[in-house]
Amino acid sequence: MLTAKTYEFWFVTGSQMLYGEDVLRQVEDHSKEMVAGLDAADVFSDRIVFKGVVKNAEEIRQMMLQANADDSCAGVITWMHTFSPSKMWISGMRVLQKPLLHFGTQFNRDIPWDAIDMDFMNLNQSAHGDREHGFITSRMNVKRKVLVGHWEDETTRGKMASWMKVAHALAESKVLKVARFGDNMRNVAVTEGDKVEAQIRLGWTVDGYGVGDLVAYMDAVTDTDLDALMDEYASRYELTNKGMAEEEFLDSVRYQGRIELGMKAFLEAGGYTAFTTTFEDLHGMKQLPGLAVQRLMEQGYGFAGEGDWKTAALVRLMKIMANNERTSFMEDYTYHFEPGNEMVLGAHMLEICPTIAVDQPRIEVHPLGIGDREAPARIVFEGQSGKALNASIIDLGHRFRLLVNTVEGIQPEEAMPNLPVARVLWKTEPSMAQAVENWIQAGGAHHTCYSYEVTTDQLRDFAELLDVEIAVIDAKTETVQFNNELRWNELYYRP
Repeated sequence: MLTAKTYEFWFVTGSQMLYGEDVLRQVEDHSKEMVAGLDAADVFSDRIVFKGVVKNAEEIRQMMLQANADDSCAGVITWMHTFSPSKMWISGMRVLQKPLLHFGTQFNRDIPWDAIDMDFMNLNQSAHGDREHGFITSRMNVKRKVLVGHWEDETTRGKMASWMKVAHALAESKVLKVARFGDNMRNVAVTEGDKVEAQIRLGWTVDGYGVGDLVAYMDAVTDTDLDALMDEYASRYELTNKGMAEEEFLDSVRYQGRIELGMKAFLEAGGYTAFTTTFEDLHGMKQLPGLAVQRLMEQGYGFAGEGDWKTAALVRLMKIMANNERTSFMEDYTYHFEPGNEMVLGAHMLEICPTIAVDQPRIEVHPLGIGDREAPARIVFEGQSGKALNASIIDLGHRFRLLVNTVEGIQPEEAMPNLPVARVLWKTEPSMAQAVENWIQAGGAHHTCYSYEVTTDQLRDFAELLDVEIAVIDAKTETVQFNNELRWNELYYRP
């Protein structure tokens, strides 16, 4: 598996010297107990680390500078236990470059009705401190997430964990590397884009390689490693030769195994966590990568076809947000316009990730009508049902736009015996016609990242952190309002 780095989120408690040392000791003790409880919760994939109680402007500024300089820190969580005058936070907020979560909570859940006095009120006045902290961050236009709820509440913890996954994805976005084996599919516009601006704005490094560079790694794969991989295939998937001679079938599967091992070695050597291929650039290869790509996506790599580096990067980042669960490269392939039962068939030539499979995937070998190569092995399965979304990132020339459509995955009622690819059906929200019209109006691509795990709120947070436009099509979308938002965004994001 492609192991994601574990980051730290620094928990910083705001107070001041006004209340005396006894109160400050209680503030610190409460903070440590809260952080220990949060950090031990299973819902969090990264560490939450208590960094101290800050009491003046210089302590705050130094804390934020240290967070900026520490590559292991993916974000800062601030909590105002007492009243922390916001002018103290100006210099720190001015220099902070990491994602910020303003956590509106308090140590105690309930008011102790019989015991409450002014000492308790002076100690536990997060309601007071939160508004002061909120004012200064609003006045300074500091990008942040505001989360209110008790720190022991499971819903509150879930929301915090969701935001932390987004901040984790942002940390990787800043160092993400995409390898392109070959170029873009010729004459296609939407998969092109400004790689320099992507590196400036999003942090993505996009490098191109000749297919021969990959073939050299494939040639270096040993028979021993291939044998072990074939055993893994047999244990994890159903191998179905569909009337082919067994030797021919196994040779085809074995060749995809060679691609997988060679490609993985290439990516690891270069520090790449996302990649693209294209059926128009296969010189030196017998098959278009199919099974090999699906396997690497299943391990956590980002991918998109036809040289689409933007979608490949997005798939990788959304896999981080989803803990690599139920998230895949996707393409809107064909429509079903039956009245009252309209839906989309999503698939690709070969490359859909098995993490979205509803049952045990099968490895099959079938001819491919394009690419002029041997019949490639691929993993075949039906996608799951349930709430999901499609996300697409496009380059509009002077800005990037992240487009999202919420959908409902549908289990197919009809067999598709002549379509031997991984596929999923979904119904778009708010309706087939409106969703597609809005998507096209916004310039959305045919390539997307499809996920049952990533939420619209996470993608909104991600776009906010990157200062990237986001347009959402969901059950509440109205076309006039949606088109107006596109016009307003044109003005807001104009350089």
